[in-house]
Amino acid sequence: MRNLLIVDDEKNIRFGLKMMIEREFPEAYDIRMASQGEEALQLLRAQPADIVITDIRMPVMDGIRLIESLAELEGTGAAKPVVLILSGYEDFEYAKAAIRYQVKEYLLKPIRREELFAALRKTEEALIRQAEVDSRMAATDVYLQQLQSHRLKELLEQPEDTDIDLAAAAESIGFEAYVKPFRVAVMKYKYEDGNTMNKDELKQLVEKMMESVEGRISASVLDGRGRLVLVGSPDGQFEKLARQFAEREMDGLFVGISREGSRIEDVRICYSQALHALSYTFIQPNIRLMNHEDINGELRSYPMPEEDIRKLGNMLGTGRDREIKTLLLDIFHIGDMPHVDIAYLERVGKQINEQVLDEVFRVYGESMVEVLKLYRRVGTMDNYRHFHAYYRSLEHLLLSVDEYIQGIRSAHSEHSEMKAAIAYMEENYHRPLNMAMVSNHVSLNYSYFSEAFKAHTGENFVAYLKKLRISRAKALLQDGAMKLADIGKAVGFENTKQFSRVFKELEGISPHEYRMKLQADAELGRG
Repeated sequence: MRNLLIVDDEKNIRFGLKMMIEREFPEAYDIRMASQGEEALQLLRAQPADIVITDIRMPVMDGIRLIESLAELEGTGAAKPVVLILSGYEDFEYAKAAIRYQVKEYLLKPIRREELFAALRKTEEALIRQAEVDSRMAATDVYLQQLQSHRLKELLEQPEDTDIDLAAAAESIGFEAYVKPFRVAVMKYKYEDGNTMNKDELKQLVEKMMESVEGRISASVLDGRGRLVLVGSPDGQFEKLARQFAEREMDGLFVGISREGSRIEDVRICYSQALHALSYTFIQPNIRLMNHEDINGELRSYPMPEEDIRKLGNMLGTGRDREIKTLLLDIFHIGDMPHVDIAYLERVGKQINEQVLDEVFRVYGESMVEVLKLYRRVGTMDNYRHFHAYYRSLEHLLLSVDEYIQGIRSAHSEHSEMKAAIAYMEENYHRPLNMAMVSNHVSLNYSYFSEAFKAHTGENFVAYLKKLRISRAKALLQDGAMKLADIGKAVGFENTKQFSRVFKELEGISPHEYRMKLQADAELGRG
């Protein structure tokens, strides 16, 4: 994970950049922030950064002075970070001064996402190239091991149809020193709630526990999805490791183990086999370790069930719970478990999200508070330990949405509940009313009521109640017998100040001015 420091005196820009970067590059950067150059220097002295994104114009110490000061930090032994500059169009000439300080990129405000992401990717490539240069200069065993791990990660993640120079690949990962034959294990750790153990924590934990397990590990690396990949001797050491986790009641470790290999070309083949085996642990809830050689038959894939997914969306709101459940079983081919290809399951889940659930939330809004959290969680299977837990959550969400839509449609088609709600408000406007009280009075779910009330009246609950109270207040003001403070309380406002504020908000003048206007109009009428 790279250390990245954002320096800008505008809080919104700092947090906006942080949010954009974390969404595009999850877990890629440890991001810190500073509001000006002096604060940034203090942070850098405490902990160096790989990348600094800095504004030009800032109070106390501007961006140019900060860049100059980075050279002083380099003299203390800390590595000089790669610098990216931010500035407005009017600062362009001023920013040219940064060129002599070897600034990597220059980004104009307002920041465009594509330019920012391109600059970070280019910076990452530069850092990797620099790391390769440093490795040749340092030539230490530790650094060589890190470089070999990086090359191994690159080798594992090459597409299967990529032509690879096997001799060069063998040299780059130090394959000559690998124990042979070998097996590859791919591991992940999922907690009961579906959260994943931090990848670096998992790597350290596994490597520590492997010290007490007989066998030899030739390589240990994290792949692009944060899973731990081990290459080691085929003598049961991975199974022993899994048992150690179980004995410590750490039941969230899932392991896929390949068949034996002995050649450089077998490294990628064994990695694919281990991933294949690991996928079985996701679709079989009682299995946490799977050997590829124990898999009976290939996993099955199917054409995308476009028509069935369309029907599923059409069924929501019809109250056909049993048919929805049956159709969902067919869409995921639950009867064929555990032989359904995980890639097929992921494609179907994504399609249901985009074609069914996203459309429901687009049409009906995000007022269904009770299902929103579940909706976000069901967005990806990675949020679950097992497929069956995901499936149960998806089924529950679909049935909840079905019930919600029924309520909305019922409230839209039958206005009796809304009429009763409005009558209740007209009778009790002088009391401390809120939407929960009124929705309970007409026995409607809070979220249903909110959506249906707005559809029926054209206004949200709060705005409607304000207008109702001010309407009653105007009648009392016309009567002329009551004091303003008493009128406010009589129509349900907590105090005179609140009454005056809302009255002016809706009528453009204060209650006192309104009363004076009525009196003047009356005088003119008598004259």
